[in-house]
Amino acid sequence: MKSILFLCTGNSCRSQMAHGFANSLLSEHLVSYSAGIESHGLNQSAVKVMDEIGIDISHHYSQTLTEFDIEQFDYVVAVCEHAASNCPTFPAKIDVIIHQFDDPSKLAKNEVTTEGALYHYRRVRDEIKIWVGALPAQIN
Repeated sequence: MKSILFLCTGNSCRSQMAHGFANSLLSEHLVSYSAGIESHGLNQSAVKVMDEIGIDISHHYSQTLTEFDIEQFDYVVAVCEHAASNCPTFPAKIDVIIHQFDDPSKLAKNEVTTEGALYHYRRVRDEIKIWVGALPAQIN
């Protein structure tokens, strides 16, 4: 079975959501993981909005790329600009895909209500779901 790593800056939100969707939607096709260039801890708003649609990522934890043997991956997906621009060089056999999603935590900082902040997480979550759902067609 092929393996995929979702890579983000801090492995707290976007890569965790993508990992959760891959586990939920693509587990028959891919073994999925997530990591960050740094470790920022698991974003609780990401956990909340994923739970709203029945995907539990509360057991995930923020990991760095150094915790993995990069040779084990068939695909690496950078889900943010920082990860893409700071992505290490991977062996030629690994397909690197760059698909950037907005950072909901940055967008939510300007909101005065919790509901306003969660709007950004939900929007990005839904964009990630659509993209991850279409991923098999992109990699096959």
